[in-house]
Amino acid sequence: MEKSLEEFRGKFAKYLKEKRLRFTPQRDKILEVFLQSEGHLSMEDLFLLVRREDSSIGQVTVYRTLKLLCEAGLASAINFEEGMVRYEPLGLQHHDHLVCERCGRKVEFMDREIEGRQKVLCREYGFRPTTHHMVLYGICSDCQKEKK
Repeated sequence: MEKSLEEFRGKFAKYLKEKRLRFTPQRDKILEVFLQSEGHLSMEDLFLLVRREDSSIGQVTVYRTLKLLCEAGLASAINFEEGMVRYEPLGLQHHDHLVCERCGRKVEFMDREIEGRQKVLCREYGFRPTTHHMVLYGICSDCQKEKK
């Protein structure tokens, strides 16, 4: 993770410099906690994790930093249709999602055939993709068993 953290730090610092913003210790701590966290975090989730590390960092700072990370192309906002936006780092390893509509379980997967087909479709339509998220909703195997 250290190499990835350093790469993210460098990209974030460069982006902030281009925007004439400072790469503060608070922004660095938020980035570090975000990258070391598991799963898909809401802003509130990240705020609570950051507060454990540094109680002086406020909710507005976390919100603004998440927004900057998204603008810099280092994080992605994902809407799983649960009433809040969740965030995950971009550039670690691309994946898509399966989401159970009953229990909320989220499964990450990567399928080369799907990714290849997306590239073909973009070429066919003269489309240059920048990023994408695929989310398939359904009922997980555990919830299917409970129903029977």
